[in-house]
Amino acid sequence: MNEARPDLCIVGAGLSGLSIAAFVNNLRPDLNLLVLEQEDHAGGAVASYADQGYQAEWGAHGFLDNCAESRELIRLAGLGSEVTTAPLGRFVRYVCLDGRLQCIPQSPLKILRAPLVPWRAKLRILADLWKTPLAGEPSVAQWVAHRFGPALLPFADAVFTGTYAGDIEQLKIDAVMHGVRELEKRHGSVIRGLVAQMRESRKKEGKKSGKALPAMTSFTKGMAMLPERLAADLIARGALRTSCAVSALEQFERGWRVHADGKAFACSHLVLALPVNRSLSLINAALPATPPPLNVIPEARILSVLLGFDARARIPFGFGYLAPERERRFALGALFSSHMFPGRAPEGCHLVEALVGGRRHPERLELDDEALIEHTSRDLRQLMETPAPIYSKVLRPNAAIPQLEAGYTELLAWRDRLHQNHLNLHLCGFGWKGIGINDMIREARRMADRVLATANGHDTPEVKAIYF
Repeated sequence: MNEARPDLCIVGAGLSGLSIAAFVNNLRPDLNLLVLEQEDHAGGAVASYADQGYQAEWGAHGFLDNCAESRELIRLAGLGSEVTTAPLGRFVRYVCLDGRLQCIPQSPLKILRAPLVPWRAKLRILADLWKTPLAGEPSVAQWVAHRFGPALLPFADAVFTGTYAGDIEQLKIDAVMHGVRELEKRHGSVIRGLVAQMRESRKKEGKKSGKALPAMTSFTKGMAMLPERLAADLIARGALRTSCAVSALEQFERGWRVHADGKAFACSHLVLALPVNRSLSLINAALPATPPPLNVIPEARILSVLLGFDARARIPFGFGYLAPERERRFALGALFSSHMFPGRAPEGCHLVEALVGGRRHPERLELDDEALIEHTSRDLRQLMETPAPIYSKVLRPNAAIPQLEAGYTELLAWRDRLHQNHLNLHLCGFGWKGIGINDMIREARRMADRVLATANGHDTPEVKAIYF
């Protein structure tokens, strides 16, 4: 058996693995690294679609520009001139309430003034100031109802439908908003915790005017440009092997041996930059003495129904809309793609990308394309003025969205213990510490630093802002 000996082996050439490679190459260009990918191309869940002048995404549609690590990665990829943005301060999102699209302002003061819920429900939010934190690991629905009142549940449902395609009755608040949960426990109230955090931030930064809202970011030819550019650099270095499926891992005295397609790669450091469930299957076999608390976590699958319309369509200006479960809509929501970024539809036309399925409705994924297009078109006509589409396509991604439900926080604690006991093993990827583009890039940078330092750092839980 032939055995190659890179200093660092990264299993997985999705965005996480490619990002780690880019950060490591930038900091230590002398380090011999190798990236292995089972598919015949890099990029993982991040991929773009183009046909007849319409441009869409198989996976993530963008990311906010408020993450320093993501900005650094764009620079390393040489994509600064290809960035396209949709500022949150100018664009809006909608929530479907009572069968109508309701605009959600981005300013907290404007949200309070908007007639989205009765004033009694708005005043109920202040009860957070004296509500004691719920014990254990409540669901998102339990936590929101306890802290802010049941009137806010449809909005929470919309947020986490848009993020995870999930079910707020099953998603755990400690898993999806760990930073906010820590603030609540430390200060006894989310509101008090956020106020304290703002004061501390002002002390550090000095007196400044309020920060501008971030912008949704993509690239001129879609999100695929980022992994494609990162992969091209690795290919030029001879550091990326595709169609190379890893079958087993083996620990030995000086590091790890990775078995893939009849070859063995002995490395000092091993990164598994894979979705959670794939990582667990490999680690379970390699380290049977330290089993994880879960062998598998739930996943949700969605598909995209692309609908192109001519100029007669009246698509509300903004990012798109989300529909809480109580609305009983066919689609989870839709992105108004041709509003967000230029070049997403032919001149004078519109592109809407509707999302179907998710944790609650996997049965809809079994419908054929014709039925999906018909149901989705009817759903949209009830909410906005749309004629018959002039273009339609159904995208069925292979990637599934990890669901951060019961047992997930214990799984992260197990990963921390594994990192402490195995300084040359590093787990990250889709579902580890989040599922967003910024989540994955931030964690990739942390793993790159950990590889180079051969020690595990401890990070402060991030308080993620919620933007509609």
